[in-house]
Amino acid sequence: MDDLLDPLRQALAGISRTDLIWWVALAIQLVAIPGTLFPVLPGLALLPIGAGLWCWAVGWSAGWPALALAVLILLLGWGADALGLVLGAARLKASRWAYIGAGLGLVVGLLGLLPALPVGGPLLGALVGPLAGAALGELVAELGAGRTRGFETLRRSLVVGLAVVSGMLVSRLAQVILALIGVLGFVVLSVWLPG
Repeated sequence: MDDLLDPLRQALAGISRTDLIWWVALAIQLVAIPGTLFPVLPGLALLPIGAGLWCWAVGWSAGWPALALAVLILLLGWGADALGLVLGAARLKASRWAYIGAGLGLVVGLLGLLPALPVGGPLLGALVGPLAGAALGELVAELGAGRTRGFETLRRSLVVGLAVVSGMLVSRLAQVILALIGVLGFVVLSVWLPG
């Protein structure tokens, strides 16, 4: 067993503790990029964790810019998430049941039958689930309020579902861009512009 670990020990012997922590912090931050696409992963919350680890390794005076950028990007991502969700359906005056349905649809889409598909299961579930959930939620609200107008009720429910999913997609795109900026910013602030 020791013979198998010798090359690893030799490779790690040439790396300083600070360099090793930098690589671990970068790896944590890189996971934020796919995390913005898949709701089951933390996403942008990993940026401050990686930057915080780096800040701990090099000290506050050298690490605070990377940590401040990561926290700012996390806050911007939360804002993009809320804005994407609210603007998509708020313009159509969707009911709260549409939002509840979208949330439940997301869970069912990710954990239900769609992940069993051989191609694109969880990603497809993250799109179809909220669409169906928001549409059904809005349909329940319309029927519960006694606003049955036949085909018009069904059409409005589908449009609200599409608006919710559109808002989610715009939010995800914004978060992917923010994650890329965060990782690139971490590299620039920790390597090329150290404190």
